[in-house]
Amino acid sequence: MTTDLIRRRDIDQIALLTLANPPVNALGRAVRQKLAALASELEADDSVRAVVLTGEGRVFVGGADIGEFDRPPEEPHLPDVIAAIEAARKPWVAALNGAALGGGAELALGCHYRIFAKEARLGLPETALGLIPGAGGTQRLPRRIGLAPAIEVITAGRTLWADEAQDAGLADRIAAGDLIAEALAFARTLDGPLPQPAGAASLADPGPAFWEEARERIAKAARGNPAPVAALEAIHVGVAEGFAAGLRAERETFLRLRGSDEAAALRHLFFAKRAAVRPAALRGIEPAPMARIGVIGGGTMGSGIAAAIAAAGLEATLAETGPDALEAGLTRVRAIFEAQVTRGLTDRAGAADRLARVSGTVGLGALADCDLVIEAVFEDLAVKRRVFEELTRLCRPDAILATNTSYLDPERIVAGLPNPDRFIALHFFSPAQVMKLLEIVPLAATTSRTLATGFALAARLGKIPVQAGNGEGFIGNRILKRYRAEAEALLFAGASPSEVDQAMRAFGFGMGPFEMQDMAGLDIAFRAREAARAQGQDLPEGPGDRLVRAGRLGRKSGGGWYDYASESRQPHPSAEVAALIAPLVTPRPRPSAMEIAERLIGAMAEEGQRICDEGLAQGPADIDLVEVHGYGFPRHKGGPMFHTARKGPTRAGGPACPGPTNADPRKGGAAPT
Repeated sequence: MTTDLIRRRDIDQIALLTLANPPVNALGRAVRQKLAALASELEADDSVRAVVLTGEGRVFVGGADIGEFDRPPEEPHLPDVIAAIEAARKPWVAALNGAALGGGAELALGCHYRIFAKEARLGLPETALGLIPGAGGTQRLPRRIGLAPAIEVITAGRTLWADEAQDAGLADRIAAGDLIAEALAFARTLDGPLPQPAGAASLADPGPAFWEEARERIAKAARGNPAPVAALEAIHVGVAEGFAAGLRAERETFLRLRGSDEAAALRHLFFAKRAAVRPAALRGIEPAPMARIGVIGGGTMGSGIAAAIAAAGLEATLAETGPDALEAGLTRVRAIFEAQVTRGLTDRAGAADRLARVSGTVGLGALADCDLVIEAVFEDLAVKRRVFEELTRLCRPDAILATNTSYLDPERIVAGLPNPDRFIALHFFSPAQVMKLLEIVPLAATTSRTLATGFALAARLGKIPVQAGNGEGFIGNRILKRYRAEAEALLFAGASPSEVDQAMRAFGFGMGPFEMQDMAGLDIAFRAREAARAQGQDLPEGPGDRLVRAGRLGRKSGGGWYDYASESRQPHPSAEVAALIAPLVTPRPRPSAMEIAERLIGAMAEEGQRICDEGLAQGPADIDLVEVHGYGFPRHKGGPMFHTARKGPTRAGGPACPGPTNADPRKGGAAPT
């Protein structure tokens, strides 16, 4: 028997079912209907002794169909389908050919046995979408692997790889060779009683202290996303009141959260990320090869970029001006990999492999054979221009040459140089080995092939690419400039730096604008303002200028917007700062925390609207991606454009951001249709 979405093939009394719903075999309504029908049909078929369930391609099941979440739930519901499989008299064997995530993990947990391919993994990432598992995951997983490890998987979105699943008792075996052949052979051996269903197992309650500690820890890590704590509560109900009560609590919570603002925001980001990674305008465009990549500059940014390249399995050549500078850069790279070992992101052997892929050179001569070169030197136009002049003499005409500038106009960096089609700006965020965002900025002459190479690099490095038009500060730093200016304007209204920062932390940011400036250093933005003044721009002196002129540069100088004790990162309100900005304050009613947050988020959305109106962004979702993944905007709020649209139109007229409909996609507008 063959169906469109599930193929059945009977082999020696074993029914092999293959889920075939590309790209990730999502459990949409049609798949659930067919799976429920097959479960009933196979239970009544005396010619079948056992069932092997697997997925087509590289994924077992990637989860539910997220597109259904904006509609009322439709029968058959996944919990009922899984319950029918779990209650079957014939053994069901889940053959995990790849990732089993969300509903896919719950489907595998409902089967009687699980065989993992070596590269397979199982996870319940629903909390990252503002949800909790809704088909038994919070109840079955703790009963299969234990309470503490299951809480970590469910609330923190951790995945279990095949070897971990086997160690935890979840995998009955790991296939040494052909997964399907081994699963069929395993199924033929099954002739005794079936394993005890998860619901028949009880869990000992570790007591109130355990739950309170877990609740506090999970809430702190969630930073305002209610789903992780809600998942913990569903687990708790299952422990305290039993499996059936836990299932009811889980399903009620899942359905309640599905309609929440947080879940809507996280779904928005999910779709935004998926669209950003695979731009329609670049379909069919072959990127340039990039087996060997050069990085110029061994400072914090350059060393981070080189480390990210090596961690992705590519060769990185780090270039510096002299032996001492090069050794300092390579030392930074080694420190990055050492920190990754400490944090459990790789082991010693993995770190050694990564380090072996980083070589160093003095001067640029060794970069002549690189496929791609990324310049990450000091933010000085003359310095960057000299670098590119030399690169155009040294490198192949088809080598891609990229600048990592944050504020300079990349067109001025490469103006008049030969082969302009291969120039592009790739704006990494610091620390580059950690931050996921990559702003990709095509220049006027950048070809689609060069642009596609930038996106291919982002994919290889595991980063989220956002295409930006070539304007001052691109997307992120332009909005940051407005955000900081609006924060300083609040000081004129009588708010203190600590009140502003506390309001933004309460909104969900990890730190407020003044704490962030102190961490980065106030002198960086000050130098940019001074350069603009030198070019004739009439910029009034603001509070930040006063602080820098007084020698307050941030943490590194022991004082910025806050005072810092020696060797401490803890900010303390500063009497000196209060005295410096007091002459600028106009007495008026002090804004509340909510008013502060609304004003700052509104300013970000207004600036995002202007960026859209100017055709410098592909759409409002890209602006949200930049702010969430580059600047710490709380994910469960969806970004400034989404959040403002959800709450009402911005003062600039609303969050619509179509961009010029006939714009060249390489210059930041929407693609032609």
